[in-house]
Amino acid sequence: MKKILLVVHQETSDPGLVGQILQENGYQLDVCCPASGAALPSTLDSHAGVVVFGGPMSANDDATLPFIRAELDWIAIVLDAGKPYLGICLGAQLLARVLGAKVSPHPRELREIGYVPIQPSPVANNPLAELTHVYHWHKEGFEIPAGATLLATGQVFANQAFRYGEMAYGTQFHPEMSRALIDKWVAKVPEQLNLPGAQPYEAHVAEHDRHAATVDQWLRRFLIQQWLGVKALAA
Repeated sequence: MKKILLVVHQETSDPGLVGQILQENGYQLDVCCPASGAALPSTLDSHAGVVVFGGPMSANDDATLPFIRAELDWIAIVLDAGKPYLGICLGAQLLARVLGAKVSPHPRELREIGYVPIQPSPVANNPLAELTHVYHWHKEGFEIPAGATLLATGQVFANQAFRYGEMAYGTQFHPEMSRALIDKWVAKVPEQLNLPGAQPYEAHVAEHDRHAATVDQWLRRFLIQQWLGVKALAA
């Protein structure tokens, strides 16, 4: 069984480096878009793990967007099944809400859009220990759920990543980003680069050139060896 469920929130969503790395390691991608009416699986028996990506909606929209309510209810099934869960941005915020934590905008309505520094937390065997700059595009952040481990912090949004149990992770940032995805997102909503806290496009490109290789190398190890628990082959 080498199939990963990818939950996206727009039909045009691209799993970027996450999808590329999983496929390179022999995993089949099963893409599901509940926002477009697709049904989430009732069990995870056919999947080795779940990645829930970001989107323009809020994790607090469950009263107005039925698919958000459905995802909140469904994530509990993933956790109960003991399958690896990776939540990216909205996916992390949904996980935080399921675990009883709050998701809310920055008190000064700041955004993080572009590459932003993070500080890995001083916890033993922190899987994010080598990350210093990662890509963001969000206006809301999460509290750390009770019983979860804080893995990284930031200056604007204090909580940047957490782990719950051994297999569930949430990251405020977007490790899946490629240069093509940056161009796609900026072209789709260029006006957001004028919002408080957003960086100009030129900074996105320059910082991607500077930090993308480090994030790529980290993501390859994290996804396969740490998240999915596949042992590295001996040299």
